[in-house]
Amino acid sequence: MRHGRISLELRDGVAIMTLNDPPVLNAFGLKLREDMTEALDAVESGSARCLLITGAGRAFCSGANLNDPDRPPRDRAAEARGEAKSDLESWYNPTFMRLRALQIPVVAAINGIAAGAGMSLALSADIKIAGRSASFLQAFARIGLVPDCGSSWILPRLIGVARALELSLLAERLPAETALAWGMINRVVDDAALMDEAVATARRLAEGPRSLGLIRQLYWEGLENGYAAQLALEAKLQSVAGLSADYGEGVAAFREKRAARFTGR
Repeated sequence: MRHGRISLELRDGVAIMTLNDPPVLNAFGLKLREDMTEALDAVESGSARCLLITGAGRAFCSGANLNDPDRPPRDRAAEARGEAKSDLESWYNPTFMRLRALQIPVVAAINGIAAGAGMSLALSADIKIAGRSASFLQAFARIGLVPDCGSSWILPRLIGVARALELSLLAERLPAETALAWGMINRVVDDAALMDEAVATARRLAEGPRSLGLIRQLYWEGLENGYAAQLALEAKLQSVAGLSADYGEGVAAFREKRAARFTGR
């Protein structure tokens, strides 16, 4: 299924969403953003049990398209008066919050460069798998901007404040192997094996129980909760999981010493 500059394929319960504008390294232009919104609509309303995000060609996503011919000129005066929303307010922030709220696991297959908002997109995944030639770039300082799309929130939590500041202030590329050593991503594989590894991981998640979506909610919210609030959230989500058909199947499979056949319900 094509959504303009986004392709979306459902394979064995996995929705594979590919940013598909290689001439601009899959940069976030207006049309790609509109197409991504449409693709996320399809994911949310469909039967996918895991979302896999990757990029076409030699890049994952190079961030915002600064030369986008489709972008209307900014009305800075109106923005300053609070009469017009910025792109962050109107699309990026709602979209990244939407990804965070998905009720299915998210995997990123990071091929090539992930820069700016593209790096934020990669880091928003639950499991991040990079090709060996992939790299990451907090590009904002290079053009006189500050980090956005949640990178200033998630980076310190992944790699610590010192390293997050270094990446953001110096705006230097971070190779995939270093990102792995720092704990920023989960795996690095040979470029030729990237999609096979990512699809296999996503398929394994798609075969899992409904509670996988609750687990991602638990950990995302846990980054902001105090201890007592997190205990309360655990109890709440455990009650939800305990009422699911997958819990009944998991217990039955354990007692019968067989593999569980989860349905995501």
